[in-house]
Amino acid sequence: MSGSISIKKIKINLIPVGQVKKINFDFLIEFLADSFRANIQVGNNFPLPGEAFNFQRKQYLSSYILRTAKSYLNLKEDEKALLIADVDLYAEGLNFVFGEAEINGSIAIISLVRLRESFYGRPEKKEIFESRVKKEAVHELGHVFGLKHCSSSQCVMYFSNSLADTDRKSWEFCLRCRGLLMTR
Repeated sequence: MSGSISIKKIKINLIPVGQVKKINFDFLIEFLADSFRANIQVGNNFPLPGEAFNFQRKQYLSSYILRTAKSYLNLKEDEKALLIADVDLYAEGLNFVFGEAEINGSIAIISLVRLRESFYGRPEKKEIFESRVKKEAVHELGHVFGLKHCSSSQCVMYFSNSLADTDRKSWEFCLRCRGLLMTR
């Protein structure tokens, strides 16, 4: 794939959170392995912490899940984790988030809920769903590797304020972000 970067050999663990519906993650495993030149493995389910649920919002606080998972997973220095949740997430000050990550850290989370067409009352389209998952996974892992949001609307590191932003951007890093990533 053009646009793949070379990070020192690391392991990225894909961690299903809670009762993630049966999804074949092969499309994501191969894509992330190629994008980051990393060893990708699917780990055991992480139990969804009930304390993260906000009853008024009917959403889960992503930062709480990240903090809880980080201490639970006990990652080694050469390991990163991408949590994959099938619940609606939010962050303080935002109505919702597609994901959240520790910048220059070890852990990130994405939510599948708002990436599905059915959330918006439309019929499911597998290829659209998988494209969105890839983009959000690469975006959040980009944060884990130290990247911030990019001003280029085509770069995968562009902030998605809406699903249209996610659909419009690429799943690749722009030249600037790729260069920054390669220096890490």
